[in-house]
Amino acid sequence: MSLSRPTGPGSDRPNTPTGAVDLTRRISDYTSGFHEDGGYRHPARVERQAIARGVGLLLDGHRAQAQKQLSGVDFEIRTLTDSATGRRYAEVGDRTERGPAPRGWGRVYVDLGAPAHWSVQVPHPVADSRTEQLGVSVLRGARGGVMVIAGAHRRAGQGDAADVAHRTDTVFDAVCDELTERGLPGMQVHGFADDSAPDYDVIASTGEGERARPEGQALADALRARTWRVCRAWARSCPLEGRTNVQGRKAAAEGVPFLHVEFSNTIRTSPALPQRAAEALGTVTAAWSAKPVHRPNG
Repeated sequence: MSLSRPTGPGSDRPNTPTGAVDLTRRISDYTSGFHEDGGYRHPARVERQAIARGVGLLLDGHRAQAQKQLSGVDFEIRTLTDSATGRRYAEVGDRTERGPAPRGWGRVYVDLGAPAHWSVQVPHPVADSRTEQLGVSVLRGARGGVMVIAGAHRRAGQGDAADVAHRTDTVFDAVCDELTERGLPGMQVHGFADDSAPDYDVIASTGEGERARPEGQALADALRARTWRVCRAWARSCPLEGRTNVQGRKAAAEGVPFLHVEFSNTIRTSPALPQRAAEALGTVTAAWSAKPVHRPNG
């Protein structure tokens, strides 16, 4: 195994992989305990900010400082090598998630082989069945990706406390804000029941903003090429457009491209279709990987 100094995020520390793991299996194991009556603790503002700052330090290549920042809230950075791709990722998450009452604050995965260029966000793992696996496939599909995944079922905890796509007081939102403020375009993957939008297989939206319309058009074309019926929310009224999505609103306010993509249950749960969906999404992330990142107002 090469011990050469890495060039991506976290490069102020030698390569210390914990071993090869199948990232798909790791995420499946992580989310296997998510359920509606699962544990979730609301994070204080200082905790949310500490984790977001830690992720920012990691992206800037200051891994030791990032670890120090994260350790104050019992988070840590682990280095994993994905057995499917051979790529190294930093995994940011709880020191332990096996306690009787998990906090449910989620994880962040950062490609260590390239500077961060884009994010894929999974706000409703398990609740939107298999979107967590779709997120992994998207992360694997292009270099420079960051995956942010929620740490609990959207109905865990009290009320809508864990519905991270519609709350600004979560670790998920704090990390996504950090990425948006750095100018990283993002896509958020969701799922819908087939009978809630029977005329469509996919609903693609730019959320509250318009900056990602070219990427949305390219994505819709790629999806149509796979014979799927696509509702393009920038061109017509669609169900589940994601206009109230708080991460999308932040991106719109900052002028950063954002895509909100809903996939039918049939696509998400069929044996072969999720990979085809990831390949279509990859037409966008590959383009993002090739572009320089510009901080808003920078």
